[in-house]
Amino acid sequence: MAFVKSMWRILVAVKDGLVLLFLLLFFGLLYMALTLSPSPKAAPVKHGALLLDLNGTIVEQPAEAEPLELLSGGSDRPREHRLSDLVTAIEAARDDDNVKAVVLNLDGFMGAGQVALSRVGRALDTVRASKKPVLAFATVYTDDSYQLASHASEAWLDPFGGVAIAGPGGSRLYYKGLIDKLGINTHVYRVGTYKSFVEPYTRAEQSPEAKEASTALAAALWQDWRDEVAKARPAAKLAAYIGDPVAAGKAAGGDLARAAQASGLVDRLGDESAFEDRVAEIAGEGNDDSDTAFAAIDLGHYIKVHRPANDGAIGVLTVAGDIVDGDGGAGMAGGDAIAGLLRDALAERDLKALVVRVDSPGGSVLASEKIRLAILAAKKEKLPVVVSMGNVAASGGYWISTPADMIFAEPDTITGSIGVFGILPSFEGTLAKIGVTTDGFRTTPLSGQPDLAGGTTPEFDAVMQMGVEDMYRRFLGLVAQSRRKTPQQVDAIAQGRVWDGGAARQKGLVDRFGGLEEAVAEAAKRAGLKPENASIHRIEKEPDAFVQFLEKMTGGDEAEPAARDMLGRAAAIRQQWAMQVVTDLRGMMTGNGIRADCLECRGFGAPRAVSAEDKGLWSLIAALWR
Repeated sequence: MAFVKSMWRILVAVKDGLVLLFLLLFFGLLYMALTLSPSPKAAPVKHGALLLDLNGTIVEQPAEAEPLELLSGGSDRPREHRLSDLVTAIEAARDDDNVKAVVLNLDGFMGAGQVALSRVGRALDTVRASKKPVLAFATVYTDDSYQLASHASEAWLDPFGGVAIAGPGGSRLYYKGLIDKLGINTHVYRVGTYKSFVEPYTRAEQSPEAKEASTALAAALWQDWRDEVAKARPAAKLAAYIGDPVAAGKAAGGDLARAAQASGLVDRLGDESAFEDRVAEIAGEGNDDSDTAFAAIDLGHYIKVHRPANDGAIGVLTVAGDIVDGDGGAGMAGGDAIAGLLRDALAERDLKALVVRVDSPGGSVLASEKIRLAILAAKKEKLPVVVSMGNVAASGGYWISTPADMIFAEPDTITGSIGVFGILPSFEGTLAKIGVTTDGFRTTPLSGQPDLAGGTTPEFDAVMQMGVEDMYRRFLGLVAQSRRKTPQQVDAIAQGRVWDGGAARQKGLVDRFGGLEEAVAEAAKRAGLKPENASIHRIEKEPDAFVQFLEKMTGGDEAEPAARDMLGRAAAIRQQWAMQVVTDLRGMMTGNGIRADCLECRGFGAPRAVSAEDKGLWSLIAALWR
């Protein structure tokens, strides 16, 4: 009977493989047929309102979907909007007579880093300064969506909704109890008083040092958030509403929408239909085929029309996401891939300067070093190198920033976290629970090490700790050379501590405040280029035409609608954060080597997308727990 079952499983696997192969061939042939046929001309930009339907998240560099995920229907990642594309479109709309207003639909918005939100907010301010209206709508505003809506000339709220401002903070997941229950032994090698990435695997609660650093960082970002919103909406009774939302709700008879309006946080109450009618008064009515009641200018088409040519003399290399060895997957910064892209650009293009845009919490030390060496190769060719830090440039993100002639950051950039650690699990306790033991022989203290089944030896642990300490010394040396400090001075502000951009500038870890535009201008100045020649060339992988085709065919480029009511929105966002336990545990169990990574940084901004692989691991962890 067992043999029959095994044969049946093999036959089913062969059948599934053949079906998948057939689908790949089918879509490949269909793609060829469509690409070979004449394509229709793009529709002209219409008169009306530029609609920013921000369903999903705002990121520095969107991840490319995996073809197999698209074909299998397993891709349910939130839609990702490129920050630079949004800024380009908004600023183009400012001077475009065809655009009568800019409209933000934030019902499905899942968030972004504070630096990205502030940059979009500044772009919206320029539209308002040109006397064009900016209108925003949501059923529920949370911290991130309200930060954007505060820049609108009219902020609308659904009468069944509310404004839920929580501020940074909350609980984190600590896995020590689960690890003990499973019998896993976590071997931790670390340097840095504040290097708290390892704490979830070794403690059941946050250490005092980690809490101190996280509290200070959150306080700085929270103050900047309140200052920005108060400046954008000076009449709003923001402090009173945030400080006692219960009292605000009771004063409005329990009507949360009216409480928000009474506090000046929103201007008008109305459902989406009423909001669209209001936009139609300004921008004109939509036609019969339109999805909206107003004449809406498609954002995707508008971006394509106004995106600048990618043929400038200033190379912009983006390092976004976790820094990993190899080429990396979706949403990751693969050390080999990024170094290869930069090498090719240096060889094939006549670049005059290099700007490195960093939006990464770090990751693999070796991958970070590979990227750093590639940047150094640009310096050897006499190219000025300027770093532009985005939402986060910490640990490995700071490691790759050390070759810069100048570092730009924003006050809300999360940076620092100069420290190193390594985690290695062994499963002798897990195996013992089911009666499995190990035995053998050694010719040296390191024979058979690391032994994941039988445990590590004291000698192996000592060698690994020395290796981590050596990496930390190298890190300190790189920073000291870059910032013209002694290693002792760097060590005093390192130790894995995370800083906001303002504190980092005071401590000499960054040079100036500014965004990507300021970094490009500085690079052009150092290269002796005139401002009109300060155009950029993005050094990144060309979009895969076949993947783009599959996204359109399968609807993979459309995000799933998010929950709209207050409880549903809060639960959906918290669920996304909670699912990251899987990603964290997989990172520990797969043993990604010595890492310069930042746990605190991951608690700010939007939740990361959870891969299908991680969702499968969640089922395994749940089974082990039971």
